[in-house]
Amino acid sequence: VQLQASGGGLVQAGGSLRLSCVASVASEVSFSVYVMSWFRQAPGKEREFVSAIKRSGTRPIYADSVKGRFTMSRNNAKNTVYLQMNTLEPEDTAVYYCAADRQIITSSMARSDAYDYWGQGTQVTVSS
Repeated sequence: VQLQASGGGLVQAGGSLRLSCVASVASEVSFSVYVMSWFRQAPGKEREFVSAIKRSGTRPIYADSVKGRFTMSRNNAKNTVYLQMNTLEPEDTAVYYCAADRQIITSSMARSDAYDYWGQGTQVTVSS
């Protein structure tokens, strides 16, 4: 599967952005078999988990730092996942990556090493 993330940009603190990640999957495979996630990496820091969503799209999980501000969703008919980011803070500044995997269990959804497929990243910059 190939992943293409988009939607990043420059926004003032308190503003909103919506990231999208479109998956290109083989014709014999359904996008719905993939667990999808978002991670982010700020300059000089390790990549960190942001959110993940199960195949069915129910009950996304979130990092504590974004809970209540970010919402992840998916549209399996469009092979796309979204990350709606509200009330952005300067600390949210990072490159955001989407990731996918078919062979993943719920307890591993927040681990970056559990994902085999990664998008190229989209830059989010929040000014104070």
